[in-house]
Amino acid sequence: MGALATRWQNEVRALVDMPPIDGAKGGVFLATAAAMAAVVLVAAWGLRIVGRRAGMLARRRGLGRVESRAVGAAAGFTALLVGLALVVGAGVVGVDRVYAPLNAETPEGATEPVSTHRSAGVGSAVEWEALGMQGRAFVGGGPSSAQISAVTGSPAMEPVHVYVGLGQGATLAERAELAVGELERTGGFSRGTLVVATPTGSGWLEPQAMDAVEYLHCGDTAIASLQYSYQPSWVSFVFDQELPREAGRALYAAVRSHWLALPADSRPTLLAYGLSLGALGMQSAFPTAADLLSGTEGAVFAGPPNASQPWHSLVAERPPGTPVWLPVLNGGRHIRWISNPGGLAEPKAPWEATRVAYLQHATDPVTWLSTDLILQRPEWLSGPSSTGGRSPGVSDAMVWLPLVTYLQVAVDMVMGEAVPAGHGHNYGNVAVDAFNGVSPSTLDEAALARVRAVVDGHAGEASTSN
Repeated sequence: MGALATRWQNEVRALVDMPPIDGAKGGVFLATAAAMAAVVLVAAWGLRIVGRRAGMLARRRGLGRVESRAVGAAAGFTALLVGLALVVGAGVVGVDRVYAPLNAETPEGATEPVSTHRSAGVGSAVEWEALGMQGRAFVGGGPSSAQISAVTGSPAMEPVHVYVGLGQGATLAERAELAVGELERTGGFSRGTLVVATPTGSGWLEPQAMDAVEYLHCGDTAIASLQYSYQPSWVSFVFDQELPREAGRALYAAVRSHWLALPADSRPTLLAYGLSLGALGMQSAFPTAADLLSGTEGAVFAGPPNASQPWHSLVAERPPGTPVWLPVLNGGRHIRWISNPGGLAEPKAPWEATRVAYLQHATDPVTWLSTDLILQRPEWLSGPSSTGGRSPGVSDAMVWLPLVTYLQVAVDMVMGEAVPAGHGHNYGNVAVDAFNGVSPSTLDEAALARVRAVVDGHAGEASTSN
């Protein structure tokens, strides 16, 4: 199995532009397999003991042989469920104990702002200590007006960063109203472009996307976000998917309500954004595709989870002949999918406003993990790549097996960002194209090339607390 695993891994790694492994970790593989086998055997032994004792107790109470066996089986199954609940509960408590202290830390390179254009800066009602780790990274980082000007060759403004952490406001509604107040104070509603962003589970906003917006529009931008959790995305994904949805709806509704009250000729371009769990949350502000196109002036959603709406319905509505991993809907009139740089140029038909870009990879486990995988073969594994049954990036050696494939993709989800940009859950190399497509910049091609080079410089970065 170790030799087979090494061969399979190297095939997959070649497809995602990663160097091969030499199999030198075979000992680790064997030790891990042995440890897992021991855990399973011990658990099975314990469950048998519980079942036998329950059956013996039932026979002493006068039940027959068949009834006693049924009682034993029920007792064993109950013990299994209780054991799993205890393991999961302990795991969640353990994760919380790890990430709660991290939320209080300040990332390297992030400094408390003194600018009036940042939350926690001069005159801000937001406290630096209440921002959380990812909030401090956002308001205390990003390119300055001087850095933007140096790259673009054009005059630049100081970007507006608004962020409200879990430490302020007892409810999402209170934090959303505080964010609106911060946008007013910082002049965010007077900027040319206003981005409302739902972060990932930890509160993270990926730098490549945020930087792309600010470079493309020479700092004439405002980005607003709020924190709904400090734990990694998979915790909310498994236990409380409604939390990011509520956060996305609360913030977008509060911002748009104020935006609508502004004179129509002085409103900023209003964009929606979300990555991963943030994409699930922000899309919840738009129940249908019609709401999405009428409720915003553009949107970028990267790596949307399979349960995202309206993404799921849009993919299902694509015409026959377009692959599920890269759909074409209504000729790309308003909504387009992109996987690689330049992908938004297809189809050739005009891309009309409102524009929506979905950043989606065929190898992203976050997008393809669905409970349907347990009992149903997915479209993205319907055949070999040579016949269009799967993307060329997905190994032909991968086959669908009931439950097994679901578990396989679930494990892959944890490591979805541990691959180069352009694969898995890493979308850094298409952030510039996506935002420039949805809300075109006035920069010339030479300046755009410099912006891409800067953003690509950290396109391979991944948040360890995503």
